[in-house]
Amino acid sequence: MTIHFHPLPADHIAAIRGTRTDAYGNAVEVAISDGDGIPCRACLKVTPDGAPFLILAHRPFEGQNAYTETGPIFLCEDCSGTTPSSTLPDILTAPTYIVRGYSADERIVYGTGQVTPTADIAAYAESLLAREDIAFVDVRSASNNCFLCRVKPQ
Repeated sequence: MTIHFHPLPADHIAAIRGTRTDAYGNAVEVAISDGDGIPCRACLKVTPDGAPFLILAHRPFEGQNAYTETGPIFLCEDCSGTTPSSTLPDILTAPTYIVRGYSADERIVYGTGQVTPTADIAAYAESLLAREDIAFVDVRSASNNCFLCRVKPQ
């Protein structure tokens, strides 16, 4: 099985940039990157030093249920995004991340979430996606639980 790391969907990014509102209807914040620790969920790279970026609440799910977490994310204000890739994204610079499987109805599959060394993310995600009850895997910050990217089979 080949897995791919996905940025936020292009239509979601366009809506955020177009409306300038977040998941709660609040205005997005604009800040300037210091080049350290501002992971963009559109291009899956760290926002360059001096570049403007957006801060907003985002829920990376289509529906709503008790498991559809909302949290803060960053987006470069002007990047062109990226396409899904089998390569580990540049934004994954910490030593560990939370990697968790979800069912097709966007519910956490209990027992799948674990703090995973960055070098082991792809292998663990692939093992989860080999299961029939896992539709996708999310990678989240181990320290803040912020959504970073989604992993799906290709």
